[in-house]
Amino acid sequence: MLTFALALLGSAMIAPAPASAAQIERLDRLTPTRSAMFVYSPAMGRTIQVQVLHPAGGGPRPAYYLLDGLDPGLSQSTWTNATDAERFFAGSNVNVVLPVGGQASYYTDWQQDDPRFGRYRWETFLTEELPPLIDGWFNGNGVNAIGGLSMGGNAAFILAARNPWLYRAVAGYSACPDTGLAMGAVMFSIANRGGDPLNMWGAPGSPAWAEHDPAQLAERLRGKTIYLSSGTGIPGPHETEIKPQLAENIFLGGPVEVGVNTCVAAFEQRLRGLGIPARVDYSGTGTHSWSYWQDTLHASWPTIAPAIGA
Repeated sequence: MLTFALALLGSAMIAPAPASAAQIERLDRLTPTRSAMFVYSPAMGRTIQVQVLHPAGGGPRPAYYLLDGLDPGLSQSTWTNATDAERFFAGSNVNVVLPVGGQASYYTDWQQDDPRFGRYRWETFLTEELPPLIDGWFNGNGVNAIGGLSMGGNAAFILAARNPWLYRAVAGYSACPDTGLAMGAVMFSIANRGGDPLNMWGAPGSPAWAEHDPAQLAERLRGKTIYLSSGTGIPGPHETEIKPQLAENIFLGGPVEVGVNTCVAAFEQRLRGLGIPARVDYSGTGTHSWSYWQDTLHASWPTIAPAIGA
């Protein structure tokens, strides 16, 4: 159905849905296996672009929601701008769902609108508004996994712990899923981008911070396929490659990855203490940068794909 519709329309105007529901305002076929949806989100009161990597043919398939980092791309996900994700997934029977935007959002529902970022209701968008559209237009079968890098990986674990019925697998690439341990870094990262971190979950120590802490909610991850990766922060083979955020990667990527590595080790111990299995990939040298996330994306897929039947 989708392939036929896109072949006829190319850039399609979608019939309106009920006013209370999210709706696709436009769907552009960028290539035979990549489409851009422009979805009006009632929760956020604006239109969000979501790009989807999908097979050219029909047939039911699962979805892998893949989230961006603190500074996402403006016209496309950095996963397609800085890695070979489009080529890598070309032979897989899966919809790879790539939201565009959400700088420093942690892909969560903020308690207050922010003067810098406006209204952030990303959890509602990603868990309630978007999945029916993905499944309806891209032959989804209702089976989902979620992953992300850095901020997006933190968010993936938060969303999986808060919505355990929605995801069979969760992955974090250089991500710290322990919100309590990362509290200072989370607040700094938002403030450094011009936002007010108190608008997200309130003051540190408030109940909302605990309600968004996968370390405290870890029991809800039981039964899911879990993948985490981290480097050591020591410069490795990819440091001279030209990627987005190159200067930041060279000067800050090492220390940031050291902190991530410590957090991943602590979270692994938390899971193992509960008897929850996880694949944790300590990939040796490497900083907090895109070439290493491409490597770990590849490394993670043999773990994630079987969990969702991709």
